[in-house]
Amino acid sequence: SRERVSQGSSGINAEYGGYMIDNIILLITGTLRNRPITELLPRCHPLGRFDELATISIAQSPAELFNAVMVDTPLAPFFKECVQDENDLDEMNIEILRNKLYKTYLEDFYAFCMELGGTTAEVMCPILAFEADRRAITITINSFRTDLLKDDIENLYPRCGMLYPEGLKFLKNAEDREEVRRICERYGMYKDLHSGVGDGPNDKTLEDRFFQEEVKMLALGFMNSFHLGVFFAFVKLKEQENRNIVWIAECIAQKNKSKIDNYIPIF
Repeated sequence: SRERVSQGSSGINAEYGGYMIDNIILLITGTLRNRPITELLPRCHPLGRFDELATISIAQSPAELFNAVMVDTPLAPFFKECVQDENDLDEMNIEILRNKLYKTYLEDFYAFCMELGGTTAEVMCPILAFEADRRAITITINSFRTDLLKDDIENLYPRCGMLYPEGLKFLKNAEDREEVRRICERYGMYKDLHSGVGDGPNDKTLEDRFFQEEVKMLALGFMNSFHLGVFFAFVKLKEQENRNIVWIAECIAQKNKSKIDNYIPIF
């Protein structure tokens, strides 16, 4: 809704909302495992830090952390929609909670960009739609051989992608990866998504293919002027650059130089 958008994405730096979610989930998971918050804070992503994070550091239990998050963080509007009480904060539900938060965040961020309009919307909305579809596809694959009900899976899908609404209904009923591939092939942008994906030494993972497509979209953000999407694209491309450096370093450390070129080119 317009009210939720104003409380959510426009009330925080929307570009960094995903990092904030990851940081909060890290703190919740650590607290459930009786790890002190002061030990977890240095592990938080710097782009997901916010002033109220210091307030959270005094929480000593999941219940105290829940109350702090619901009151003292920029993510409070998202949490109020996704979590009813602290009893929902157990390890079994942490990943479900993460997906619910990302769903709400992406939908609000998308609506916020649509409100801004202009070139920002033209650049950002396709990127966010792609991210929504990536999460829907990944959630579907990860749900195989779990006890999640079909309707519960569908409720985790962000509803701002190109697969919404028909594609998401197909996805929730998919039984294996091959069926997911066939569903993706019905949509032009994802027709070749599974091309080259496999378990062979020279094959790509589905995650790699997502990164490849994402980089192409992010690079297009620099083809326009006077819009906010360029900042989002810059940060995301820097992230990919970091992943490339880590990949190359690990190949060197493992003396597996034959795979050193299997990083994701940026430009």
